[in-house]
Amino acid sequence: MTIAIELAQGHYPEIEVTVSHETIYQAVYDPCDRGLPRGLHRHLHRRRRFRHRRGSRHRRDWREDLPSIRSRPAIADERVEVGHLEGDLIIGTQASRSAIATVFDRTSRYLWMAGLPDGRDAEQTLEAMTALLNRIPPGLRRTLTWDQGQEMALHHTLTDRCGIAVYFAEPHSPWQRPTNENGNGIIRRYVGKHTDLSIYTPRDLRAIETRINSTPRRIHGWATAQHIYDQAVAVTT
Repeated sequence: MTIAIELAQGHYPEIEVTVSHETIYQAVYDPCDRGLPRGLHRHLHRRRRFRHRRGSRHRRDWREDLPSIRSRPAIADERVEVGHLEGDLIIGTQASRSAIATVFDRTSRYLWMAGLPDGRDAEQTLEAMTALLNRIPPGLRRTLTWDQGQEMALHHTLTDRCGIAVYFAEPHSPWQRPTNENGNGIIRRYVGKHTDLSIYTPRDLRAIETRINSTPRRIHGWATAQHIYDQAVAVTT
């Protein structure tokens, strides 16, 4: 905006044309919402990789008529088939705005992770979750249960993209997503609290996944989540 104002006020007499701040924004920021190339945003005045919207279109009553966990298929409660998932974000430092999306299979406790190094708004979460769910065979994307965080405002789009039914736990009810809550406690052993989560590359996150998925679990009679998931997938497919 500063550039547009200075041009209009004639601060640069050698430049005869003017331009609106909106035109500048559209030229600088990617029109597909992917934002500036990684690292380039640090040269901007506010160092933002993504453009911040005023009056977000997702904030308006997006929680109305949310698919409730109470309407989730009963079989998801029984933990007898893979494909019923629980998800959430692990949040980094406020200064970094970074996060990691974590998704656990309720039956096997198998883990998938996706990084959000540059922010965790609805668009960024949608892209990260789309990439994460695309790692799962379509027939095993049955349900996803999340809390009512603003980051999941585009859940309808996620359902359309990935063919998974999204349900929401009741407010302030973490016990309705116990697999994810307990699993995130394990993940914190590897990434720590109050840290900049943007430092973790996709390769780093895969290594953490492998470590957790290959660790024997008491709840499985000391079998691993990888073993239980692979067995269930073999039977399902």
